[in-house]
Amino acid sequence: MRAVIQRVSQAAVAVEGREVARIGSGLLVLLAVGADDTEEDAAYVAEKTANLRIFPDEAGRLDRSLLDVGGEVLLVSQFTLYGDVRRGRRPSFSGAAPPGQAREAFERAAARFEAAGLTVRTGRFQEMMWVSLVNDGPVTIYLDSAERSRPRHA
Repeated sequence: MRAVIQRVSQAAVAVEGREVARIGSGLLVLLAVGADDTEEDAAYVAEKTANLRIFPDEAGRLDRSLLDVGGEVLLVSQFTLYGDVRRGRRPSFSGAAPPGQAREAFERAAARFEAAGLTVRTGRFQEMMWVSLVNDGPVTIYLDSAERSRPRHA
């Protein structure tokens, strides 16, 4: 799974001109499901996101997690994070899971976020969505569950 995680003071999703989800302070998580993703990938992304220390403490250091600050999550499906642009000008999405598999994995991921103790709102799967946000910082993190076991650079 791939996620773009943005710290926000607020975020919302609209479908066909109607707001379907809104959060206050917390994280907007754009989430893509890969063709080879498993339940372990969903667990990893949810746990890592819930515990990322990207909120400021009293001294202004990024040392508090979403759980620490009681923030919310707006989880939005975004298969385009699997867009491969290495060849040509049109992205290839062959690494993304097909819609049925992706929907199930997205729903499992949302359940994992909730199981971590987070308030979760979601966009609408496979719909054209308008996402609005007020980025706080800005703080934006890219997370790829396939890279969790890669060795760190020296």
